[in-house]
Amino acid sequence: MKYVIVIPDGCADEPIAELGHRTPLQAANIPNMDRVARGGVLGQANNVPASLTPASDVATLSLFGYDPLKVYTGRAPLETAAMGIKLGPNDWAVRCNLVHFPNGVMDNFTAGHITSEEGRPLIEALQKKLGGKETGGGTIEFHAGVSYRNILVWRGKSDKSPLAGTKTQPPHDVQGQPVAKHLPAGPGRDLLVELMEASKPIFADHPVNKARVAAGKLPATQCWLWGQGKAPQVTPFQEVYGPRGAIISAVDLVRGVGALLGWHRIDVPGATGYLDTSYANKGKYAVEALGAFDLVCVHVEAPDEASHEGKAAEKVRALEQIDEHIVGPLLDALPGHGEYRILIEPDHRTTVRTRAHAYGPVPFAACGTGLPHTIQRRYDEPTAHSRVVFDPGWTLMRWFLSR
Repeated sequence: MKYVIVIPDGCADEPIAELGHRTPLQAANIPNMDRVARGGVLGQANNVPASLTPASDVATLSLFGYDPLKVYTGRAPLETAAMGIKLGPNDWAVRCNLVHFPNGVMDNFTAGHITSEEGRPLIEALQKKLGGKETGGGTIEFHAGVSYRNILVWRGKSDKSPLAGTKTQPPHDVQGQPVAKHLPAGPGRDLLVELMEASKPIFADHPVNKARVAAGKLPATQCWLWGQGKAPQVTPFQEVYGPRGAIISAVDLVRGVGALLGWHRIDVPGATGYLDTSYANKGKYAVEALGAFDLVCVHVEAPDEASHEGKAAEKVRALEQIDEHIVGPLLDALPGHGEYRILIEPDHRTTVRTRAHAYGPVPFAACGTGLPHTIQRRYDEPTAHSRVVFDPGWTLMRWFLSR
């Protein structure tokens, strides 16, 4: 049996006036996702427990069949796994975004989608000036990631850390808002805020930012620290569920979850984690991976990014590109491998109206060998409402893989 999971990140939404009071899924021309809905099961899954933040870290673990209430420790440690950074028992990882807010308002949580080539020298400058500094009973180090997404590691000398019990806010959830009330709170506030403030003068005169300003682009005005956590303990997917998996994603968070699960990472040329990603290459590499792996997962960040930027039309376009270049080719290729199943499911809701992640169930569609036929004509939120419901959402995976 071959299994495929396609994750259109954050695609679940609410009706939008710009789209004729339809959701992006309703407005999009997605004949291949509709094929899955017509040929199998349509329903809902609630991937985010009420006690946790509605974000991709929690929701992705749930989508992959793991109870986040038991295994989730924070967002940043998932990304360190993708980057090959080892965390000791007393170490904490912290997400380190490059952001732009010169006047106290979060103008852009990606620093104008700064490139990895531009972001790396900025992170290296932080490491040169601040790395190795002892603070809060540990030492700090900075690691460059992808684009605006980077990592700070706090290496603890004991099991006591000021980061324990600290609350932080994702910058994409405060886009366009004053940041003062969204700064870290709790025991680690001083540690994190001092580092964030220390990054400002380092970035202000950096050649990368000067070049971006000269080119009419947004500079990274500082780093934003959030999503802290210790290394999670996760049982490998093959040991829990059986299939040997592979993950295709341009986002370190999702690749990190895949690494923790023991999945093989497939890097795709042109995959950016943004609206300009190469959908065709993702589809091509996914089809090729079917020959080597029992389960292939394709994650696409673009719908989520469109939501965070408030771009309804771009969200619709991203869904149509996923449908044409990823879902379609996979549906055409799967029958040639014998028995198969395919699942289409976003991790969480991200609304264009709020530009932020949201609680609530997401629609899924699954079809293939041994699955019943409910014959629903459309893959969208209203059609999926109150049909087959998995709550908690992590229980869906056992159902999807059952023989």
